[in-house]
Amino acid sequence: MTEHKHLKRRVRERMAKTGESYTSALRQLTRAKAHHHESALLRRFLGGPISEAMLFGLGGGVGFMYFVFDYKGQPPMLTVVAQAHPEPMIPAALRRLGVPFEVHRTGSPRVAERTLRAVLDARGRALCRVGRFQLPWRPDLPFPDPVDVAVTGISDDVVTVDDDRERSLPLAEFMAAWSAVKKDKHQLIEVTGGPAGEPDVAGAVAWTAAHLTGPVLGNAFDVNFGLSGMRKLAAQIPAWDRRWADLSVPLRRLYEGLEVEYTASGGSRPLYADFLTEAGLDGRAYRAAGDQWSRVSAAALEGVALAELGELVAEAVRLEEQAVAELRAG
Repeated sequence: MTEHKHLKRRVRERMAKTGESYTSALRQLTRAKAHHHESALLRRFLGGPISEAMLFGLGGGVGFMYFVFDYKGQPPMLTVVAQAHPEPMIPAALRRLGVPFEVHRTGSPRVAERTLRAVLDARGRALCRVGRFQLPWRPDLPFPDPVDVAVTGISDDVVTVDDDRERSLPLAEFMAAWSAVKKDKHQLIEVTGGPAGEPDVAGAVAWTAAHLTGPVLGNAFDVNFGLSGMRKLAAQIPAWDRRWADLSVPLRRLYEGLEVEYTASGGSRPLYADFLTEAGLDGRAYRAAGDQWSRVSAAALEGVALAELGELVAEAVRLEEQAVAELRAG
């Protein structure tokens, strides 16, 4: 919450200095998060000329999920995920890029460590899925939330990882984080070769459009995904004051979901527009949608009236509907 207040102050200071709008000042101050975690990680991991935007689009690109989760002993947790979800992005990007890879999983920590050391000896690096909040430099929250990192070395039982930047931690702490994600326990991706052929851009675009407009999970929770989830968010925002006595919490979470967590800025829409442009398609509709989602996040940060915030989200939904229609039309 303190960081939230500091950012608001910095936004206003920049507005006074530059004459920018609140949204423009916010975007400039949060541009360090303009990258997308998995796509930027994979670009560093692979090296070469493939852009972050291309990897983002091939990995599934944009999506939308809106839930309010209830955890024991915690206040209701609003979560917005603006990227493609829940299919992991890195394996999808590798497949559509034509990069050969192997996925290793095991329930045994000993076998996992042995496999990791062998892959590091053979390849020099590995992609591992670990518990986000079990990493010592991330917040200490009791949620089983995965994040992908690259392991680049083990020396004297100290593990070096790439998690936005190079960091080190004791092997025991890394193993604890690596063991924390039950579904993907000790998952390791070993990249065994380079890209072959042309990237499957058409397949990636079709997949993104389908998951924004149709079933994602194939069950009752699909109402929380894609365009349906966006419409649900717009409809529920005006009544948030009946659910939360302190609106600063859900408003901050909305801002974070659109600008910081599981996303690049503007709900990742500007990054997806870059992907479309690089692929020879028209990215203007998604750039407009990204600008509108940034207006939403700026309004949430500023604490505008809920009715006004709901209208801003409704306009973002309208722009998303237009952008998705263009995707489906090819």
